[in-house]
Amino acid sequence: MRIGFIGLGRMGGNMVRRLLREGHGIVAYNRTPEKTREIATEGAEAAFSIAELVEKLQAPRVVWVMVPAGDATEAQIDELLEHLSPGDTIVDGGNTNFHDDVRRHAALAAKGIRYVDAGTSGGIWGLENGYCMMVGGDPEAVEPLEPIFRSLAPADGYLHAGGPGAGHYVKMIHNGIEYGLMQAYAEGFEILHASEYQLDLARIADLWMHGSVVRSWLLELAGSAFASQGQDLEHLKGWVADSGEGRWTVQEAMDRDVPAPVITLSLQTRFRSRQDDSYGAKVLAALRNEFGGHAVKER
Repeated sequence: MRIGFIGLGRMGGNMVRRLLREGHGIVAYNRTPEKTREIATEGAEAAFSIAELVEKLQAPRVVWVMVPAGDATEAQIDELLEHLSPGDTIVDGGNTNFHDDVRRHAALAAKGIRYVDAGTSGGIWGLENGYCMMVGGDPEAVEPLEPIFRSLAPADGYLHAGGPGAGHYVKMIHNGIEYGLMQAYAEGFEILHASEYQLDLARIADLWMHGSVVRSWLLELAGSAFASQGQDLEHLKGWVADSGEGRWTVQEAMDRDVPAPVITLSLQTRFRSRQDDSYGAKVLAALRNEFGGHAVKER
């Protein structure tokens, strides 16, 4: 197939490379032209404006948008709409909130333009290993694009999950689960690190990858980090960002009256990591000192 691709960052650039390897034709555009020129040396056709990208595609056109969710995606789609025609398709591969997918699908359908949401997991390893593709949209919009999804995914790594928004909904819950898994590994390895034993955390992570019920790719990555960066991780600050999906998962759990304490606490722990000196912890210390005379540490 031949498609347009907008956004050549860490994920987008490697997705284009995988599609090129699979024989697809790609017209590539990035806001900063250096990345566009770079991918053009690898076989993509360069475009240096949205108008040029659309002009180089034959109708019905397919344009994949792979930029940060929220305002950036919204602006990109708005600009695309100035150039696309009825029968064309926009694919949003970012981490968009599924509510936005439902809204966009309705708005674009009124203009005769198809909209597909493609939840994408695989990170920087997806180029070689493939990307897990969780796709939502109307069947008549999704099915013609399946050669693209199957080229991006490993074997059995693509699913048309349901109607508009379903792909990003499944990806949202996927990332919420990821928060809980990562937090459990982080806490377990912190206990091991604090142990009286002189434990080799990289070797323990590798050990658990062989037959253990807690083996996973995340555990493999933990072992790799300990081996390459040192298990004290002295060069890192314990500041953990979140890209939104964990918050949306917790909100959805509340909206559906579903208890999700592990995911919720994992999200809250990320918030705590961003405080150099927690005021809440100061209040706790002061209260303990007031009612029980417990020791406090002065700054």
